[in-house]
Amino acid sequence: MRFDQHTVVLLARPDDPPALPRDAADRLRHAHLAHQAGLVEQGAVLAAGPFLGGDDARIRGFVVLSVDPQMARELYANDPAVRAGQLVAQVMSWMVPEGVLRFEDVPVPTSMLEMAAGD
Repeated sequence: MRFDQHTVVLLARPDDPPALPRDAADRLRHAHLAHQAGLVEQGAVLAAGPFLGGDDARIRGFVVLSVDPQMARELYANDPAVRAGQLVAQVMSWMVPEGVLRFEDVPVPTSMLEMAAGD
């Protein structure tokens, strides 16, 4: 059997993230979404989204990328939420049977305002 290899990033909340005032946390969420949308526009991100609930509440999001793991590390080192210590990017390779995944070009939110509009 043949496999496709993808780079994935798990975005996790660190054990002891720095405390932020609400307005700073909101600005940081906006900046994180804008960064993510920029990576989609560049073609680096194929799919991304947050996790809701789950057994490990520290894991906040999952990203599938079209770049190698080293480039993914570099891209997410520049994520504002990672730089601020609110998220940690865990990078790995993911193997799936060849052809099982297909990615479509779809819009992604660039701000918390767009996220709220989807409710």
